[in-house]
Amino acid sequence: MTTRRSLTTLFCFVLLIAGPFAGRALVRAQQADPSLVTIDRIFETQDFQLDRFGPARWLDSGAYTTLEPAASGQAGDDIVKHDARTGAPEVLVPAVRLVPKDAKTPLEVDDYQWSADGTRLLVYTNSQKVWRQRTRGDYWVLDLRTRALHQLGGDAKPATLMFAKFSPDGTRVAYVREHDLYVEPSDGGPITRLTTNGSPTMINGTFDWVYEEELGLRDGFRWSPDGRSIAYWQLDSSGVGIFNLIDDTDSLYPTLKPIPYPKVGTTNSAARLGIVPAAGGPTRWLDIPGDPRNHYLARMEWAASSDEVVVQQLNRLQNTDLVLLGDRRTGKVRTVLTEKDPAWVEVVDDLDWLDDGKAFTWVSERDGWQHVYVVPRDGGTPRLVMRGTFDVVRVASIDEQGGWIYYLASPDKPTERYLFRSRLDGTGAPERLTPTDEAGTHSYTISPHAAYAFHTWSSFGVPPTTELVRLPDHRALRTLAANERARANVAKLLKHPVEFFRVDGGNGVMLDAYMMKPPGFDPTKRYPILFNVYGEPAGQTVTNAWGGRNYLWHLMLTQQGYIVASVDNEGTNSPRGRAWRKVIYRQIGILASKEQAAAAREILERSYVDPSRVGVWGWSGGGSMTLNLMFRSPDLYSAGMAVAPVPDQRLYDSIYQERYMGLPDDNADGYRNGSPITFAGQLRGNLLVVHGSGDDNVHYQGTERLVDALVAANKPFQLMVYPNRTHAISEGPNTSRHLYELLTRYLTEHLPPNP
Repeated sequence: MTTRRSLTTLFCFVLLIAGPFAGRALVRAQQADPSLVTIDRIFETQDFQLDRFGPARWLDSGAYTTLEPAASGQAGDDIVKHDARTGAPEVLVPAVRLVPKDAKTPLEVDDYQWSADGTRLLVYTNSQKVWRQRTRGDYWVLDLRTRALHQLGGDAKPATLMFAKFSPDGTRVAYVREHDLYVEPSDGGPITRLTTNGSPTMINGTFDWVYEEELGLRDGFRWSPDGRSIAYWQLDSSGVGIFNLIDDTDSLYPTLKPIPYPKVGTTNSAARLGIVPAAGGPTRWLDIPGDPRNHYLARMEWAASSDEVVVQQLNRLQNTDLVLLGDRRTGKVRTVLTEKDPAWVEVVDDLDWLDDGKAFTWVSERDGWQHVYVVPRDGGTPRLVMRGTFDVVRVASIDEQGGWIYYLASPDKPTERYLFRSRLDGTGAPERLTPTDEAGTHSYTISPHAAYAFHTWSSFGVPPTTELVRLPDHRALRTLAANERARANVAKLLKHPVEFFRVDGGNGVMLDAYMMKPPGFDPTKRYPILFNVYGEPAGQTVTNAWGGRNYLWHLMLTQQGYIVASVDNEGTNSPRGRAWRKVIYRQIGILASKEQAAAAREILERSYVDPSRVGVWGWSGGGSMTLNLMFRSPDLYSAGMAVAPVPDQRLYDSIYQERYMGLPDDNADGYRNGSPITFAGQLRGNLLVVHGSGDDNVHYQGTERLVDALVAANKPFQLMVYPNRTHAISEGPNTSRHLYELLTRYLTEHLPPNP
């Protein structure tokens, strides 16, 4: 007779044997089902991989060149010229011409540029990462007339050259090598060293960590239009606090990687601007007023001549931007525009010269919206180019001959982006060029004279398509990257239509949001909900655009029975006007967490959302927001996953944190109340914290301090540290997959889709 106990034992035995095989069978079944998203499909297959287009370069003729697999079928890439109107291709540089002497295979082209006359090609290869981008490598020049291929740098070590670029006449190339500037003939010859004091703390022609990260500056020198001079930045980082990244895994004993990193309220690098003869000689330094350690030289270009440069100087609070013109011969400067804001000002990238250098374009929020102005060179009153209650997101092109300015905007839907144009003289109404039946997010790279554009379009859950369009009628001439495989595979996935809506964040402030519901959604059931958050001024999460890997992972979660939602609070970088963006000043983490929680509570009033299963996750600033919500609203969120967070704002860098919070001595309460670590003792839910120990951006130091605070408060939590990984937590084999599997397991365990 078989007893209940023996049946149980037999059942367990069968599970032990069949379990692994059943599990593998289930995985194979999921992989075979084209309607399901799995971690395997996201990270181990090419099902959702996007096609490559470029790097592409517009030519003055209106044609363009692009990098394409060698037509011969051999190794390497050809550089092919295309007629924009007809699409007719012409191989300008076959891969076989890029085979160095004594080599068997062509150079692997990471990027390229043409000389102005089109007779020489500068090839960038063997690129290496410097912080976030691959800005250090080797450069070669190909003379299309003689077919001679020449490597720049002389006896330089491999992958030590940065930002090489042709002189205006194409006969020379300037570059940075180990913190000094050099000029070399394009076809070979004696190398001229322009600076001689470069060192780890004296940086010529490029930037320190914080200038690169927070001001977007990497290439730190500019040829004059006549090719006789080079203007460049020099940064002195001596005196800046050193942050040591600890590598515990690559050697028998730990090694240190020191980084000059100015935390809030501490000493910055001293920056100055100089102009040096391209043939060599002494540098003329610009006589820019103000303490160089408490001002930032945020932008510099030649000012439509070879006699003056235009400079943007920010004060340390970043609420004043002085536009200066500096004289090449004397070094004297004069102020032509002063831009101020009670909160902070944005550095202007869209400064273009008009009317033979007599005026320049300027982007400002001075009327409450981000609009374009034309400013006289002599410092006269700026003239508004367009009017209306909408923001210019980015200037795409200026066609001075035709009298038009092209720009991205979305007056009615801040979650989307479209191409508009307005008259440069300020007359007439804005004209939308993107077709009205193409809802979503659009970007453009416009040709000289604004005749054509590379147009990339995507929407939520729809991978991008890149095509060539004619302007201004926006007629599509040909597809450049169809992404047919990715689009077809995404189209087959089981999904419920996404919902874009607005939700009250408190006091009637309506916030943009989206919600992804499970396939086969049943409004009579109750589902767990996971909020994806960011909430800081550096970006948006609620956009009608292709979301890549995160979208696929979120869709996978909906297929498992979760609702996934996101909300953009005030202060996010949304085109909803100056007041929307600047209201967050001096209260990062404070206002946003209030509005996020208020929006979540309103969403929880929907009958199909289970208020006992509310989760939140985010990365970087979103990791900080996750902590703030878990600690400040412990009754609301039952599970949180904070990736690479900033638990204490006083530990982050000077430029970013001071821009939005002011100086710590003047806003001590704001820094304390905006930092989630202050409220760690209020944690009640399940918390996972993930960080890379090699994060040069958001230091693991902050997470260690958070651990101390949680331990002191006797709060249970889980911590995952990825050794030596950066802020991206992507380095090393299998890292990204491992991270997302970790997040999935944690969510399933602590916020189960089926209670």
